[in-house]
Amino acid sequence: MFRLGLAYLLLFAAPLNSMRGQNAAARTSRSLQLPRLFANGMVLQRDKPIAVWGWAPAGAAISVAFHGHTARAKTTPDGKWRVSLPASTAGGPFDLTVTTDQQKVALKDVLVGDVWVASGQSNMEFPLARANNAAQEIAAANDRSLRQFKVPTSWSNEPEDDLAGGSWTNADPAHAGDFTAVGYFFARELRKTVRVPIGIINTTWGGSNIETWLSRQALGLTDSSWAVMVRAEENYVASLRDSLRAKFGDLPAKDMGLVNEKALWADVSLDDSRWADMPVPSYWEDHGYVGMDGIAWYRVSFDLDDQELARGVTLKFGAIDDDDISWVNGVEVGRTTGYNVPRSYQIPRNALRVGRNVLAVRVVDGGGGGGINEAASLVFGDGSRRSLAGAWKFKVGEVSFKPDGQHINKIPTILYNKMLHPLLPFAIKGVLWYQGESNANNVAQAAAYRGQFVSLITSWRKEFGNGREVFPFLWVQLPNFGQPDASPPAQSSWATQRESMAAALSLPNTGQAITIDIGEGNLHPTNKQDVGARLARVALNKVYGRPILASGPTYRSYEVRGDTVVVDFTNVGGGLTTRSTDARVGGFALAGADHKFVWANAKIVGNRVHVWSDQVKKPTAVRYAWANNPDHANLYNREELPAAPFRSDRW
Repeated sequence: MFRLGLAYLLLFAAPLNSMRGQNAAARTSRSLQLPRLFANGMVLQRDKPIAVWGWAPAGAAISVAFHGHTARAKTTPDGKWRVSLPASTAGGPFDLTVTTDQQKVALKDVLVGDVWVASGQSNMEFPLARANNAAQEIAAANDRSLRQFKVPTSWSNEPEDDLAGGSWTNADPAHAGDFTAVGYFFARELRKTVRVPIGIINTTWGGSNIETWLSRQALGLTDSSWAVMVRAEENYVASLRDSLRAKFGDLPAKDMGLVNEKALWADVSLDDSRWADMPVPSYWEDHGYVGMDGIAWYRVSFDLDDQELARGVTLKFGAIDDDDISWVNGVEVGRTTGYNVPRSYQIPRNALRVGRNVLAVRVVDGGGGGGINEAASLVFGDGSRRSLAGAWKFKVGEVSFKPDGQHINKIPTILYNKMLHPLLPFAIKGVLWYQGESNANNVAQAAAYRGQFVSLITSWRKEFGNGREVFPFLWVQLPNFGQPDASPPAQSSWATQRESMAAALSLPNTGQAITIDIGEGNLHPTNKQDVGARLARVALNKVYGRPILASGPTYRSYEVRGDTVVVDFTNVGGGLTTRSTDARVGGFALAGADHKFVWANAKIVGNRVHVWSDQVKKPTAVRYAWANNPDHANLYNREELPAAPFRSDRW
């Protein structure tokens, strides 16, 4: 079992005791209440007993009716109740009613199908609105039997009974853009074959570490070690508050830049020479404003000539964290809500002038990193672009002190407490997991993931539902990321992390989708269609029993024949192939007894790959796609599924 040491707890300390508003309000004893997950439009898991629970006055008689069945219970002295209804086949819509002598709660449009929990960090949280061809995908979304429940980002230092909020929404043009893109494309593929309703419970938080999704029991945290951690958090809160007060004096509680909807700090004539400098793009936390949430203003000037003005100008931001209003020369040109939404504002011609122009941006950050954190530029009518990267003027308008959200989601167990624990009685089909980037900062951290990931899978299986089911647990192995390596790396944190994930395939009822070829080198690749489709292939094969190949070529063994290594694979399907026009196989590396790897030649011979290099006369180890970004890895089966990264050594 993975255990946290005190050094780790102190290193990653963040303020737990100041989580005001994060814990669920105490349940009243005067009224009948259901968990927030139980709402109109919900999807229940088919073919399993249906748990329904909630709160009511102590001793109240509870009656739950659904699809021709009724279950009854009495509330306990602390106001809790729970019933179990018989399993139901797929279908709907149905009504679910819960009644006492005094009250009745009726839920409408309830479906029965398969419920998948989609969890992890930003690439699972990544919304459909940012995926490839987003506008077309959203417009084409028209499936009332595909639904999502989005769990709000929230945390608690103790396990909670209920979520912070959330609602069930249909996959239609009005709501699909907010779906997890991976979960949506996964479910869309399933719906083509498995013709039952699909519900996705989207409980994700970008940047989160795996440790925060594990219970205290799974992490081996004792009461004493937890108490040490809480004390460290209190000290961290105090240091952040003191640091902000030292910088600002009395923290501004009201934004004086926007008064009665008049943007005073967007005025062209405003003297901003005494404002601080802030690099764009960046988070303000990286430049001395650690722990600050609230409002800040940015200003920068740019010059236009008459030809540029005539061509027309669009202002573009890759993203702003969280919300913004933007002005040019005091004229509002656009506003957007959402930290992960690209901005594109067509600047009206009458707002621009030849010569100096002033751009002002008011940024509102509700938690975590804040600022203009992705590229800012002007795009002209002829397609040319001018970067606005550089030092902007910066002034804090309003501070709301909260725990640092980019830090809090790395603290052990606290997301589990609030974003997973409230779901545990709910019957599910299985789990989809896409996380690990935040646990691949170095090789040691990536290697530790092996034990952590096994603990996550086994503990979630133990804690969900009746605790006896080995439900399917499927995940996305990390894609290619960063710049390609000029030579084979001796060590690679992302390659090690992929290996740590793959090790969990030894557990029953697990599967992984290989994405080593579609990462685009970016932290947030936009091709989520292939990710979802590959996960769906795994599910169709392993969960639904369809005769479909679930994986690309997977390393089985190797044999040294003189100066050549012959590699054998499983999952070759219709045969091995490449995507290169010259049919050369890339991504393989060899080493001899000196442990020094070099890129190697490789060719497909039948269902094996022969690997050799003039620099390694006596090879002892072979690797494939063993790098953060193995740029030339191009081995596939004829089903167009990529080969999984591997190494034969354990050096």
